[in-house]
Amino acid sequence: MNLLHSNILGQGKPLIILHGFLGMSDNWKTLGTQYAQHGYEVHLLDQRNHGRSFWSEEFNYTILADDLKYYLDYHDLSKACILGHSMGGKTAMTFACKHPDSVDKLLVADIAPKFYPPHHQYIIDALKTLPTNELTSRSQADFLLAEHLHDWGIRQFLLKNLHRTEKGKLAFRFNLSVLAEKMEEIGEALGHTEYFTGPALFLRGSRSEYITPEDLSQIKHHFPNATLETIDDAGHWLHAENPQQFIEKSMVFLNS
Repeated sequence: MNLLHSNILGQGKPLIILHGFLGMSDNWKTLGTQYAQHGYEVHLLDQRNHGRSFWSEEFNYTILADDLKYYLDYHDLSKACILGHSMGGKTAMTFACKHPDSVDKLLVADIAPKFYPPHHQYIIDALKTLPTNELTSRSQADFLLAEHLHDWGIRQFLLKNLHRTEKGKLAFRFNLSVLAEKMEEIGEALGHTEYFTGPALFLRGSRSEYITPEDLSQIKHHFPNATLETIDDAGHWLHAENPQQFIEKSMVFLNS
C-alpha cells in the first residue's frame, strides 16, 4: 500500500490535518505551525491524487479513510485528533466512523455528512482549457485561467498546485483527469448507519452555504456528541478567511 506524503511539525499530541478538494497540505502550513506552537505534533497530509501524494484511479471516501488508517499505523499513532476541511472533512468523518478507537477528537470544517450535488464542474472545465504541456510561468497560467475563472482567490488557490517538472515546464500536482471523473464520489453522503460517538466539533463559515442550521439534525444523527459553531465573516475557506477565530475555537475544543 502507498503511504501518503506529509509534513510533520512540532511535538506533542498527534493532530492530523486533511485539506479539501484540489488543495494540498501546504494550504495549512501557517495554521499547522500555530497548532504545533500550542503543543501538538501536526501531520499535514496530502490525500491521494493531491499534492505530493501518489496518483490512483481509485478514489472514494472509504479508500481515503483506508489511506489515513495506513498512515496512522505506519507512524505508530494509536490515536489522534483529526481535522478535515471540506472533502477532507468527509474523509475525517468516514475515518472516525470506521475507526472510532483511533480518533481522540473530530474537527470538521465547513462540510456536513449530507450529499452535495457536483458543483466544481466550472473549475474543472476552466482547468481543462489550460495547455499544461506549454505552461512556463504561473503568471501565464493565471492570465489564461482568468478568461474562464474570474475569482482571483480561487485562481491563486489552484495555481499554488503548479510545480516545475524535469522538462522545465509547469504541471499541476493534482490528478485532474481522475478527480474530474470522480466528481460524484466527492459529494457522497455518509452512510446512514455510520456513527461516531466521540467528541466532535463542526465549524461553519458565516457566509458559507455548505452547512445550514437545518443540517444540525443530520450531523447529530451521525455524531451525537457534536457541537456546531460559526466562524464570523468567513465563507467556505473559513480557516484562511478568519484564521484567528478558527484557531481560537478549535483550540478550545482540542484542549477541552
